[in-house]
Amino acid sequence: MTRIIDVEIYGQRYAIAGDDGDDAYIRRLANFVDDQMKNLAEGMKTTTPSKLAVLTAINLAHRLFEAEKKRAQGEADVERRMATLMESIDEQMPTSLFR
Repeated sequence: MTRIIDVEIYGQRYAIAGDDGDDAYIRRLANFVDDQMKNLAEGMKTTTPSKLAVLTAINLAHRLFEAEKKRAQGEADVERRMATLMESIDEQMPTSLFR
């Protein structure tokens, strides 16, 4: 069942719809965004909350893209290692076993 969870991000209250049991997770997400906005705001002299929200979203999107790139590189590394191991095993196995 969908419920409404009230959170506060950068001094603004938001009502977010979530399923039962999502309260802690949604609050955790909201706290993370709030922390990111506050940290970014510390390095700025003046800004509006909407501009700060957009800059925070850009920073988070960048982090997401970098994590995806690292995950893809890790997968490619695993695939290369697996292929190398399979080739090594094939070279070590006597071919008479497969006839």
